[in-house]
Amino acid sequence: MAADLREERAVRNSVLRASFHYTEGATRLSDKYHTSPIKIAKSFPLQEQLAVIVMDSSPGLLAGDRYELEWQAHGFSHAYITTQSYMKVHPSPLDGGAVGSSIYQTFRLGPEAVIEHMPEPVMLFKDARLRSETNVYLESGAVWMQADILCPGRTLRQEKFQYGEYRNSLSVYCKDELIFAQRQRIVPSEHKLAAPGCWEEMTHMATFCLFTDRLTASQIASMKELIQELPEYGSHPVVIGLSDTHRYGLVAAAASTAAWPLQEAMRFLWQGARKIVLSKESVGLLNS
Repeated sequence: MAADLREERAVRNSVLRASFHYTEGATRLSDKYHTSPIKIAKSFPLQEQLAVIVMDSSPGLLAGDRYELEWQAHGFSHAYITTQSYMKVHPSPLDGGAVGSSIYQTFRLGPEAVIEHMPEPVMLFKDARLRSETNVYLESGAVWMQADILCPGRTLRQEKFQYGEYRNSLSVYCKDELIFAQRQRIVPSEHKLAAPGCWEEMTHMATFCLFTDRLTASQIASMKELIQELPEYGSHPVVIGLSDTHRYGLVAAAASTAAWPLQEAMRFLWQGARKIVLSKESVGLLNS
């Protein structure tokens, strides 16, 4: 059974490490290292920050694949990180030597540094098993934002909630103090996801996170008001809620019946957070 899974044993380990420095009035990619198939495809100035696009030259995460990404933003640097396409997680049958795929991400932000991490959605194919772990370390005044979206499979192929298991964890530290920890485990074959009070008719999930010790009560109130202004997205309802965390953070959770309305909703929250928390204008790769 899924509950008795062995710990993932990596067959192929891929690494990406990058660091950002603020120098001569701009953020620059000061150091980078990668092993195939993940790499930084392109970095370029985007208004006041540096934009970075991560590329995966493989078909996606295969059984036994392990990706390790580490991002270091030194003091006062500002980086926007996204991915080139969906993260596709391929089947990991239980009858092989290796079980599952995994991705581990670490973000280290120096004083007053900003990282906006807005990757494309995760797509879990039939029999896929994924473990995702993210650790964030903030110094004074640093700001970390992330939006992530989870797809239940290739729904146009009627592949919905046929993946094996999804495990996700997020830990956030501010000046070496743990300020937020979240753990999630989904096993569709065991969990009644369509039950009342669970996901019901919703199929796609999204989470938006913002953590900084410079967050104020008025900013929290403005973000909660922003949620009430979320547009409608045609025949795809978006159910969303936002709350402040115990310390220094905001987390919004959203659900819908397709990925694109959640992408629009996450973009709406992200752009709003840029204005409310960072006092910066909206940005977009297509219109910048």
